Amino acid sequence: MSERDVELTQWAQYGGCGAKVPPNMLEQALCTLPRIEYPEVLSDFGHSEDCGVYRLSENQALVQTVDFFPPMCDDPFTFGRIAACNSLSDVYAMGAQPISAVSIACFPHEQLDMKYLTQILEGALDALKEARCALLGGHTIRDSSLTFGLAVNGLVDPSVMWSNNTWKEDHVLILTKPIGVGVINQAMKAELATAEQAHTALNSMATLNKKAKEVLSQYEVSACTDVTGFGLAGHLIEMTIDNPIGAVLETSLIPIIDGVLDYIAMGLIPMGAYTNIDSRASLISNFDEVDENMKYLLFDPQTSGGLLAAVPKEVEQEVLEALHTKGVDATTIGYTDASFEGIRIN
Repeated sequence: MSERDVELTQWAQYGGCGAKVPPNMLEQALCTLPRIEYPEVLSDFGHSEDCGVYRLSENQALVQTVDFFPPMCDDPFTFGRIAACNSLSDVYAMGAQPISAVSIACFPHEQLDMKYLTQILEGALDALKEARCALLGGHTIRDSSLTFGLAVNGLVDPSVMWSNNTWKEDHVLILTKPIGVGVINQAMKAELATAEQAHTALNSMATLNKKAKEVLSQYEVSACTDVTGFGLAGHLIEMTIDNPIGAVLETSLIPIIDGVLDYIAMGLIPMGAYTNIDSRASLISNFDEVDENMKYLLFDPQTSGGLLAAVPKEVEQEVLEALHTKGVDATTIGYTDASFEGIRIN
């Protein structure tokens, strides 16, 4: 196979975080597992948290995560960088600093030259260098499919660690990246996406959440997560688990990549959006009232999406201005409401 014929996405049935197993299936797999209690464990698989957290001392905890997936684009360097940004994002969503990583790869070495693996790793290293996170090693196996990602360790002070289901009353929800990259990936595969749309989606996925985390760390963040494979609505629902305070999502305020709703109307909808809806739509009280195209957008699987953070209403504008100053395209998309539980969509 000549170099010009190689398209990484042909080695993937699903692309990026769209390959994630739906949350209801994960729950079936995990619900019978015994949870062994350790006093040092602050977060484990018992809740839909972004990372596991293990206390090392009074002022320091180890944060651990792992993410890997098939390619969502054909350029190996870009794929590697996006995979690294996505893996690092979970650590940032906990308010932590990533410190080390190991790579995980499945590689079809009989069909693809090893130079493509080198270029994927170069892309990952590019993001890790920007994050000041050391690559310590990795593990690669032969396989018929191409998959890549990282296991990442980070450090955080437990007293200021962020969780995803602890938002407070009268807080606003700020999103730091636009959504719609899953749909744009579908349009790219269909060779319908414009060069500008493709650039916007790839640039968004290849951008670290480092700056967003650094700015948000200067304020009271009552809850935070990153928006990835379960879509904006799916991860928002996880923020309501065991939380008596509900939230309102304002669809008119959600930042959307240009052209996404048009592609959804054409039927260019990732399979992950359907499975996300089947798994989680029933948990939104008024989902039947939402515009049909918007339904798919809300559950569009995002790869390396933005942070979704809850901050006090009184500092909303200050936080947004600080994020914008750092080049983070952040937007308020909703607010918490203690008069009900769960999610409502306007």
